[in-house]
Amino acid sequence: MTKSRVEFENALGHNLAGLLEMPDQKNPRAMALFAHCFTCGKDIVAASRIARALAKHGIGVLRFDFTGLGSSDGDFANTNFSSNIEDLLAAGEFLEEHYHAPRIIIGHSLGGAAVLAAAQRMPSVEAVATIAAPATAHHVRHLFDERASEIRETGEAEVTLAGRRFNVKSQMLEDLKQWNTPDHIGNLRKALIIFHSPVDQIVNISEAATIYQAARHPKSFISLDTADHLLSKAEDAEYVADMLVAWSSRYL
Repeated sequence: MTKSRVEFENALGHNLAGLLEMPDQKNPRAMALFAHCFTCGKDIVAASRIARALAKHGIGVLRFDFTGLGSSDGDFANTNFSSNIEDLLAAGEFLEEHYHAPRIIIGHSLGGAAVLAAAQRMPSVEAVATIAAPATAHHVRHLFDERASEIRETGEAEVTLAGRRFNVKSQMLEDLKQWNTPDHIGNLRKALIIFHSPVDQIVNISEAATIYQAARHPKSFISLDTADHLLSKAEDAEYVADMLVAWSSRYL
């Protein structure tokens, strides 16, 4: 396998930092795009392990930092769920221009909600996978409850997310309101697989049921049994990759 760092511009002209993992063969079976969890980054362990495992199976994977996170340019305070979708579209355009258009799109946690929305605007994508994902972006709204009043009154406030401090503007809260139903999932019209653990302490498995019920066939669900939300165990990430390869081969 080969691993290379790449950069590409999003719709606002910010440089986004990505990591491309390619299989040994010259022509990969397919290209995949991976969206990380909320306030995480491309280097989170689960993303790294899944990308590496997919590359072993002949699938190239691009994972990148959303605007304002990791090594990507921009200010997180100016981002929202809609900007994440735009970043995914920019990543897909980059792959299409320089390598091959993505045929698989994978999203972890809130990244899963983002790929469910972005995939509808990506004609090349044939297979969509969510991992421990909420059905809607509004699911993360509770993270801002303690400072919501201040955010609305002053337009911005500092919040602590996953042990780190971020500035959040009122436009983030307004954007999340617009994504508070799973209605758009019914318009996906692409093969979908949902991975979720019944003991997930961050995103309840009921969210997986909501996604499944909102989606049309072909759709599949795989239980991750005792896995935690971040797939911190190597065997859980590798299991997701193995199942994803077997499942997607039917649609690619």
